[in-house]
Amino acid sequence: MIVGTAGHIDHGKTTLVRALTGVDTDRLQEEKKRGISIELGYAYTPLANGEVLGFIDVPGHERLVHTMVAGATGIDFGLLIVAADDGVMPQTREHMAVLELLGLREGAIVLSKADRADEQRIAQVRSEVAALVQSTFLQDAPVFVVDAVSSGAPGVEPLRRHLHERAMQSAVQGREGYFRQAIDRVFTLQGHGTIVTGTVHGGLLDLDGPLPDLRLMPQGRPVRVRSIHAQNRPARQAVAGQRCALNLGGVDVQDISRGDWLADARCFVPSARIDVELTLLDKADGPLRAWSPWHVHLGAAHLTAHAVPLVGEALQPGQTGKVQLVFERAICTVTGERFILRNAQARETVGGGIVLDPGAPDRKRRSAGRLAWLDALAGWARGGDLAGLLDQAPYGLEESALLRLAGGRADRLAPPPRARWHEPARPQGERILLSDARLEALCAQVENTALDFHERNPDEPGLSPSRLRRMAAPTMPDAVWQLVCEQLLAQGRLVRQGAWLHRPGHRVALTAEDAALAEELLPRIEAGGFDPPWMRDLARELGEPEERVRALLRRLVRQGELFQIVHDLFYHRDQTARLALVVAELDAGKGVSAAQFRDATGLGRKRAIQILEFFDRIGYTRRLRDRHVLRGEAWPDKPETNLKADLP
Repeated sequence: MIVGTAGHIDHGKTTLVRALTGVDTDRLQEEKKRGISIELGYAYTPLANGEVLGFIDVPGHERLVHTMVAGATGIDFGLLIVAADDGVMPQTREHMAVLELLGLREGAIVLSKADRADEQRIAQVRSEVAALVQSTFLQDAPVFVVDAVSSGAPGVEPLRRHLHERAMQSAVQGREGYFRQAIDRVFTLQGHGTIVTGTVHGGLLDLDGPLPDLRLMPQGRPVRVRSIHAQNRPARQAVAGQRCALNLGGVDVQDISRGDWLADARCFVPSARIDVELTLLDKADGPLRAWSPWHVHLGAAHLTAHAVPLVGEALQPGQTGKVQLVFERAICTVTGERFILRNAQARETVGGGIVLDPGAPDRKRRSAGRLAWLDALAGWARGGDLAGLLDQAPYGLEESALLRLAGGRADRLAPPPRARWHEPARPQGERILLSDARLEALCAQVENTALDFHERNPDEPGLSPSRLRRMAAPTMPDAVWQLVCEQLLAQGRLVRQGAWLHRPGHRVALTAEDAALAEELLPRIEAGGFDPPWMRDLARELGEPEERVRALLRRLVRQGELFQIVHDLFYHRDQTARLALVVAELDAGKGVSAAQFRDATGLGRKRAIQILEFFDRIGYTRRLRDRHVLRGEAWPDKPETNLKADLP
């Protein structure tokens, strides 16, 4: 358990920690000279069960509240200290507000310097403190009257017993999930190298087991852990809830700052925008308006951000609402993380709350769907299940995104009733959790789009997969699109014929005369390979009017037998699929140039460019400067079928 002190300057926090542990947390010469804490101090004392109780001693000075907030992040037990002679002071109130905003649920109250006050004064201060903590997590907390400097330190022993009992009764934090540690100190130790210290917020790091891919975040720089000190003792493990010092390799001191994270690479996706639920305190000077500047304390970081209310034009003092915080650089956080807000001058704590979406968008942030998703995230952050999230996820949830939301805890990802995991269609893909109702709604959306198309275009044989996707759900992820199409085909609600998808029973038939002419045209076009005859040459060879041949060739395009590359030049579908395979083989993730395609097909430069532009036009490739890059929307079966199916 980690105990954090809180209280006004010179109210005896450091003296009390020394009386409880025997450790002087004022380690700087300036601190000893002035008699006040400037930096965070740490002390540890053993427990009867072999564990260690840790203390974080924070500064009480008004100008050092930012340091206090860094220390308060990650503590389990708040110890509010009020001097019996002074009573409740300004920083007492501010520290109390910080503890409450950080979501602490357990603590105790200490009336220090009892030697400086009589019984009447102590009773008066008790009343002041009771009024301060009313309706907070300390409302029913025990009160200890302590004299930490007199002989025998009256009152210290009962407090020590209480803290030890609470520490041994406190639940051990879960060791499952992604490891992440907030860095609040970094220094060099001679003979060892770079050392970082901080509270472990999640997971387990075991030097004797398989090590995760650890990164210094948000930089994303790989690091190696050489050794661990947990709760001031050598250890082989760093566990959630502990204060740990890690000896790092592969990184220099100057590359690390307070507020950085040491974390599993899967834990964070850095972002300069986060959506939060923010409570603005009654004492705030005024409302929070769009793009107003604020100081934000998140983890061990002190950041500046501009705030944008997501509901209404402003958030008034005393209100709670959804807000987007926009930072100057990318930061790292997770859903459910607590933060503190201070005013633009960084002189006063004015609010705080929890992170909802650590990777917020910059567009459509106020849409109804977006706000409903944030409501679902708020429920999840307070211990809700996956059902609420799935209800607001239009395309389901990918496994990696859900694991980030759960902090890597797979035990939180059990599907709710009437929802299930769907395996990826591609080897590199990942599972998707989708409710049965949502999958059916997506299938119906695509099916109805195909039906509407048939009603408006009875002469058309159907739609290519890429065109149907653009019409029905252009933002649908690839994996979900493949799942929906497979479901529709398996249930017989759509039929695939050559290059087309269509509703069952939909047919486009040729007249007997046109069918006979088509039997003459198609073999000649296919025999032309990559250089088929032009329409006028076909009409002359068969003795048919050009207008009739042109009209029939276009009908054959609609039936999927041919593809029109340019005016009056038609390619057989099998030859087009072969050309598409050439593009796929040449692409290698870097795109295809006209020269490469020309050399591979033996065509002239002009024809090569015409074919590549055709592939761009139908959505099989896209133009990127002087190259043509695959869009990656092929079907997940044989490559030849992939390419043929993706062509309209």
